[in-house]
Amino acid sequence: MRYRIKDGESMRELGRAMAQALRAGDLVILAGGLGAGKTTLVQGIGAGLGVRGQVASPTFIISRAHEPAADGPWLVHVDAYRLGSLAELDHLDLDDSTDEAVTVVEWGEGKAESLADGHALITIDRARGAFAEGEDPAAGERVVTVTTSGDAWQGRPWPQAEDGQS
Repeated sequence: MRYRIKDGESMRELGRAMAQALRAGDLVILAGGLGAGKTTLVQGIGAGLGVRGQVASPTFIISRAHEPAADGPWLVHVDAYRLGSLAELDHLDLDDSTDEAVTVVEWGEGKAESLADGHALITIDRARGAFAEGEDPAAGERVVTVTTSGDAWQGRPWPQAEDGQS
């Protein structure tokens, strides 16, 4: 599935809509450059799941767990940017919480895939490619691409892409 996103609020809206396809035990891996909108998408996912508190980047603490406000799954939000290997990710003991939570790992491509039998990989790219010197890396249109791996992801109610593609 591919989505064109015009701004940060549209990215949050996509995250809220994507949350309807997510359930406890899911692993979502986010890929994209600095300022791509990964944390903004997770904020929308957190809102859609109905978790308590503000969803912020866990860059310096590596991982945050967000409790559901009602009968929903927890959200475990991980920033693997500073982690060099799967071994370092293993030290976080994420497998202890994966059954009760939707686990979203920013910068997790090539590191987090073994945390679950299958996963969704969400890649966020700037629509125009790299940003120019002096340009705000958070500004501009994005292309969000979702690919899934594993039987558990079949038939999920992903939001319809604006261009009708899925």
